[in-house]
Amino acid sequence: MEGNSRLQAHMIEHAFKQGSLAERVNEELMAAGYRGTVGDRTVRNWVTGKSRWPHQRRRDALTAVFGCTPACLGFYPPGMAAPPYEDPEVMLRRRFCTAAFALAAPALPAVDTRPTAVGTSDVIRLRGGLDRLTLLDQKQGGHAALERAALAGAAEAIGMQDRSASQTIRQRLFGVAAAYTTAAAWSCIDARRLDHAEQHVNEALRLAGLSQDSVALMRVWNSTSILAHQLGRHAESVAAAQAAQSCTITRRDPLFGSLAHARAAVAHADQGDRQAAIRSIGYAEEALERADTRPRPAWVAFYGPAELYALTGIVRRRLGQHAEAETASHHALAMLPATYRRNRAMTVVDLAVAQLHQGDVEQACATTEIAFTLMSGGPLPGRLRVLLGDFYRDLLTLASTTTVAREWADRYRSEWSSA
Repeated sequence: MEGNSRLQAHMIEHAFKQGSLAERVNEELMAAGYRGTVGDRTVRNWVTGKSRWPHQRRRDALTAVFGCTPACLGFYPPGMAAPPYEDPEVMLRRRFCTAAFALAAPALPAVDTRPTAVGTSDVIRLRGGLDRLTLLDQKQGGHAALERAALAGAAEAIGMQDRSASQTIRQRLFGVAAAYTTAAAWSCIDARRLDHAEQHVNEALRLAGLSQDSVALMRVWNSTSILAHQLGRHAESVAAAQAAQSCTITRRDPLFGSLAHARAAVAHADQGDRQAAIRSIGYAEEALERADTRPRPAWVAFYGPAELYALTGIVRRRLGQHAEAETASHHALAMLPATYRRNRAMTVVDLAVAQLHQGDVEQACATTEIAFTLMSGGPLPGRLRVLLGDFYRDLLTLASTTTVAREWADRYRSEWSSA
């Protein structure tokens, strides 16, 4: 097949098919902050020579994938003569023979050839570690080992600043470090180690500012709003949610915008501002309806219609609208994936609290059993323990003399308080 023989030779050497090359180029594009829009057809046009000079972003991505210039890959700008076609297999054999001759030459003293530069591949590798931490958080919730792993990732990203890198790569490394540090903060929030969480959030804000990465900044503000709620600083929680709304990514991507509005709704509900809370939930719903399926970081995969229903249930419950809270929690549980067992357990307890405040004590106590079943085989995250504590407090306040309340306390108090 004629066309771009140089690209064909490099694809053979790296064992790339058209589809796998498209995936790798998209990874580089997303690491650079762009949408991954390269498909099989795009690569086929490159291979056949139909597309002779890809867009600058794609040329940069191809350079990162193969480690050589666009000219070496057979691309040339308009007005320049095309390089002559040569059988890719012949090209590979000639390169192999050249390499073999070089190996047969007299050995020279060994030199340290370890790479001193940092590139896109390093950023992608570090981001892969973030995805693994997200999966660990979903499986086990916040815990000390996760916090340590996240801080180690941040330290590695910051340590790479001492090596040679472009300004763009340096900013991406700061963004990755901010993401790791936010992951550490979130782990502490979930485990209710709030003093550590506050330290990590402050450092993550500094790193996100250095990165100029709006996604990293939005993530930090989102965690800051949650932390402020946990600390009882409701005005600060509102301010952090509003700061998240002002990030560039929330204006460009409706899904992030929806999350920021939903977080603001919870913060307004904490302050007892019913009108602002309901208005923010409405904005969140409208934005989520406009959200598409573009690629996004793994940490935000939790957010969608199910999570918005869960947050709506929290807002309604804090506003004293317990029937509406129960309905929203039922909707959330119908949609939340089984793999999100902590999120499901939290929503189950929210549902139980809403049922309790409507006078359905037996049903509420039975509902909480589902949460314990969901989390069986592992410790209860700190946030879930606090929520169960809230349920128990309300149970004592509203139905302390009932048999079912005493039975619940006898059965679950030790399990919940010692978990």
